[in-house]
Amino acid sequence: MINLSEVNWDFNAAGSWPLPIKIATFVLVSILVGSAGVYYITLDQLNELEQFEKKETELKASFENKQKKAINLSDYREQLTQIEASLGEMIKQMPTQAEVANLLIDISQTGLASGLEFRLFKPAATIRKDFYSELPINIKVIGRYEEIGLFVSGLASLPRIVTVHNVNISPVGKTIDKNSLLAMNAIIKTYNEELDSGKKAKKNRRK
Repeated sequence: MINLSEVNWDFNAAGSWPLPIKIATFVLVSILVGSAGVYYITLDQLNELEQFEKKETELKASFENKQKKAINLSDYREQLTQIEASLGEMIKQMPTQAEVANLLIDISQTGLASGLEFRLFKPAATIRKDFYSELPINIKVIGRYEEIGLFVSGLASLPRIVTVHNVNISPVGKTIDKNSLLAMNAIIKTYNEELDSGKKAKKNRRK
């Protein structure tokens, strides 16, 4: 057996060490060097590989997303064409500035023809949007339930776009039956195209 106390552990005297100690020292040094190589070189490479794999996953997802869009491109174009056509039809139903006065008369006459009594008919300030303007009208009418329904139906039948908002219906008297008078407060909105709107809106104007 090797008496370790008799071994000169000075590294400069390693050549005189017994063979088993030389082998053990060589193995230990190899392990230390290999571990350092793994830590300083291989570990960085593994981190870099992980980043590349993450980037590859992101690129695959981006490619699949773009591929789906490319496959559906014709459908998107068809939908866009339909939307533009619908927008053109809606613009055609918007009164021009010169037609607004006549439309206000049409709204009033629709209410009178339905048997309603107007207590309020007050156009409010114009609200400008992207390519059109809202023309709100505050109204209060008195009439029976059927007459109010006929009025709203008549508004929907006008050749220009007219919508009804903020409807509030309440009884005029204390008793309520089928012949009772009702008061309806509402905001009627019509719309007209802005003259300085985009080229597409101008292209679709009613000639």
